[in-house]
Amino acid sequence: MGKGRDMSLYAVVDPATGDVVQEYPTATDEQMEQALAAAAKAHREWSRSSTVAERAALIKQVAKLHTERREELAKIIQREMGKPLDQSEGEVDFSAAIYEYYADNAEKFLADEPIDLLDGEGSALIRRSSVGVLIGIMPWNYPYYQVARFAGPNLTLGNTIILKHASQCPESAAAMQQIFTDAGFPEGAYVNVYATNEQIAEAIADPRVQGVSLTGSERAGAAVAEIAGRNLKKVVLELGGSDPFIVLSSDDLDSTVESAVAGRLENTGQACNAAKRFIVAEDIYDEFLDKFTKKVLEKADNLAPLSSVAAAERLDEQVSRAVDNGATLVSKGQRKGAFYPPGVLTNVSPDSPSYKEELFGPVATV
Repeated sequence: MGKGRDMSLYAVVDPATGDVVQEYPTATDEQMEQALAAAAKAHREWSRSSTVAERAALIKQVAKLHTERREELAKIIQREMGKPLDQSEGEVDFSAAIYEYYADNAEKFLADEPIDLLDGEGSALIRRSSVGVLIGIMPWNYPYYQVARFAGPNLTLGNTIILKHASQCPESAAAMQQIFTDAGFPEGAYVNVYATNEQIAEAIADPRVQGVSLTGSERAGAAVAEIAGRNLKKVVLELGGSDPFIVLSSDDLDSTVESAVAGRLENTGQACNAAKRFIVAEDIYDEFLDKFTKKVLEKADNLAPLSSVAAAERLDEQVSRAVDNGATLVSKGQRKGAFYPPGVLTNVSPDSPSYKEELFGPVATV
């Protein structure tokens, strides 16, 4: 990144090279108002006049366009956040499958559900209906998948979407906006915005917005939850995690190790639901650690970069702090730009702050 670049500016920065590929200016306040007005109008007019079957057909077309544009979409996120091409293609396929799933099952999922009365006359039912404009705040690690699982069911239901993607994913954000437009969604049904955090805070408070969904850091989640709570808005938060991979015994330790390595290094270790802490029974600990460490280090030569230099620097600081607090690190090589060598930490004390931290990269704690 060049010195002096406005960090609120959306930009594609190739993590493999550090080159700024393209910059995108943030939205003006006028553009944000246009987005809110368009989304509210689309819900008021399109959502309330369309059927579930009609909306499902549009989502089906979104799935089809993901498949047709698979190669182009995959190269975009490889450029934006360094994901290996085969994994990028897999993410596009998975996203298409999510849209197709909601399209195929929409009428079943949204059918009226009768309720048996315990007493009295009459009838009762549960009906699932749209609520209005929703804001989605999406992360960089799965640029298409995260949007699919939010936009797919909500657009099928009839909610309209204002989507703020991560600042390093503006090209994939634009590509998705084009897909929804080309699929036939009306103006305002799905609106991509290159918004600042301050603009999103104001939008959450806007009475036209009924809810917000965020996938991101604990810090971002706390900020969004505070604004949503103060304005009595529905909020869904999917934050970080440090999931355990527990090994109590195994009749095929080599296979277990392969699964452990895959669980830690998928997406170069940048997944909130990845295995990060490996808890192993004492009687097989040494053998597991030896096999696991060798397999992790073997991945060094073909490992993709992290999403950015800043991400690699943050991981480096965390690992260094763990070592300073008494942990043992076995690794291969040194950080070079956004490339971070895989490694294994042991002897991390429960009293160390590192014991409770999420490591977002190719480093495992055993």
